[in-house]
Amino acid sequence: MTLIDVRTLTGVRVVETIAAADFAVLPVGSVEWHGPHLPLGADTLLAEGFAGTLDGDWMAVLYPTIAFTASPGQTRSYPGTIGIRPETMVDYYVQVLEGILQSGFTRILILNAHDANMSTVRSAMEWVSGRTTASLLLANWFQLVPPRETTELLGSAQPRGHGGSFETSGVMAFAPDSVDLSAVTDVPPRPKLAVDADHVLVESHPSPWFGWSGNISQANLEVAAELRRRASDRLHTLIAAWLRSPAPEPPGSTR
Repeated sequence: MTLIDVRTLTGVRVVETIAAADFAVLPVGSVEWHGPHLPLGADTLLAEGFAGTLDGDWMAVLYPTIAFTASPGQTRSYPGTIGIRPETMVDYYVQVLEGILQSGFTRILILNAHDANMSTVRSAMEWVSGRTTASLLLANWFQLVPPRETTELLGSAQPRGHGGSFETSGVMAFAPDSVDLSAVTDVPPRPKLAVDADHVLVESHPSPWFGWSGNISQANLEVAAELRRRASDRLHTLIAAWLRSPAPEPPGSTR
């Protein structure tokens, strides 16, 4: 597998490289408070980290990470968070995706590590795919390891919250020196609604909450390595299946 950084391509190599590539990779993250123990670029480090693990019988072109993105209301008041309006982000993603497609790609992998990007990226993908022939795949690293496996590795005390032991372990897998486990003590997160139905609940300040919550004492390098392995394996499997699937037809096709 060859992963080529688009920033290193000279003008004379661009056309031939894109023509030979199987897909483009666009990492998306955030600049957001994740607590005293995690860096502001935690999501960006995760997106770039997983992009660097891509391997397989393919050739891909890596585009620069989009770091300034929409951030939820629960973290915008905390130090360091830079939040862009969602409507601005949708328009921005549309222009970036269309620019990559106009360069000659039909397949783009959007590799995401920030929950709040899911809605804005999805909206842009839907809009672009109705205007240009494209196969756009959104892979969220935190969905590559299902909750039951997270519980197996980190315990049943809600490890998947913002800045919690799941995300902390993920960052430790790629940038262990950027994590300071001694900076916080455990803040058990607010219990989830006891219903057997998928749902989305957004609240202004879901106490206990300090811009993060979780049992950080569960995080460790052994779990970090296993999370990285499992997520990377699933990402590889997902991409391989995507590339085997038929190419899309132009929008508006009636066949």
